[in-house]
Amino acid sequence: MANKSLIKVAVTALVAGLIGGGAAYGGINYFQNNNVTTSTTSVPTGSNKSGSTSTANVKVNVSSQATKVYKNNKAAVVSVINLQKQSTSSGWSGILGGDDGSSDSSDSSSSSSSNSKLQEYSEGSGLIYKKSGNAAYIVTNNHVVSGSNAVRVIMSDGTKLTAKLVGTDSVTDLAVLKINSAKVTKTASFGDSGSIEVGETALAIGSPLGSNYATTLTEGIISAKKRTVATTNTSGQQTGYASVIQTDAAINPGNSGGPLFNLAGQVIGINSMKLSSDSSGTSVEGMGFAIPSNEVVKIINELVKNGEVVRPALGVATYNLSNISQSDRKSVLKLPTSVTKGVVVMKTYSGSPAKTAGISKYDVITELGGKKITSLATLRTALYEHSVNDTVSVKYYHNGKLKSTNMKLTETTKTLNKQSN
Repeated sequence: MANKSLIKVAVTALVAGLIGGGAAYGGINYFQNNNVTTSTTSVPTGSNKSGSTSTANVKVNVSSQATKVYKNNKAAVVSVINLQKQSTSSGWSGILGGDDGSSDSSDSSSSSSSNSKLQEYSEGSGLIYKKSGNAAYIVTNNHVVSGSNAVRVIMSDGTKLTAKLVGTDSVTDLAVLKINSAKVTKTASFGDSGSIEVGETALAIGSPLGSNYATTLTEGIISAKKRTVATTNTSGQQTGYASVIQTDAAINPGNSGGPLFNLAGQVIGINSMKLSSDSSGTSVEGMGFAIPSNEVVKIINELVKNGEVVRPALGVATYNLSNISQSDRKSVLKLPTSVTKGVVVMKTYSGSPAKTAGISKYDVITELGGKKITSLATLRTALYEHSVNDTVSVKYYHNGKLKSTNMKLTETTKTLNKQSN
């Protein structure tokens, strides 16, 4: 996603000069002892007609498979504009707060009013993947449309259309939009992300830095098929982990929500994020990530069907064990010293799957569905691999003793949120 207010493109010319010593190459001074060799050959005089030139009439066939993929699919890639209401005020105010400069501002509202209008807040990319009757459906990232009061789509030919949100999912960072299909000439198809190989060519099409650079094509390779990365919410808090495709195809702000193609012209992923620096602040290049197409298809089908993704819930309030002091782990939780990672249950909701399974306050969950639980993020990730009404195994410590139980996931996150509010 690209924030329009932050997009600046600058071209800087770097000029280096050496003063007092002439131009130095490899440590050898070409102006040693002021001995400069000068040619005495004179410049020819007369007509300059013989100095003209022309381009060679030779055509080179540079068509490649990447070119074909681009030509066949660019019309299915769009720019997505996030429109939000920005407050503006009319009228003016005196230096002491009053409209006329007086200290009495009691009547200021009569000549000063505020209103709000839709403005472009940010931009991203999207992919038209289905056309049905007079409707066409677009997949993009949830963070591209998050907080929007309205959404606009710009087609590859510049046509601007109003889009309607069909559904969003913050967990996978996916969203589906709907537009009128009258102007849609091309839809893209999804390939099997499970069959990709490291080293194969990957092509990204999108709007890096915004719609001014719409339908930009970049090329790279698949760097990793399944890279586990941490996911965060809008507050920067880690919410879980995602298994994504890593690529070195150039992906920049504005590419978010755009497609990653294979050389067959199939969409193998939806570009979602880029690693620009590591934990130490070191600049990183060529590390972009895309949501695998197999995951994308599953989520967008559910968004079209239900407008949301229904996930199971445990019905507990939790806390990371790593944030509990050593003394409390021993005196309150009664844990063995060898147990240092897990999730502490601080509360169980009445009728919840956890309550029904016998889990209670101060129990420490260390495994769910065969996956080790080391934090809230890993617990959420392990839980969301299952569906509502699945039965999963749970390992947890109760009063210092390791216990096992089976839990039926009968509750949804939506139901839990209603209970919590």
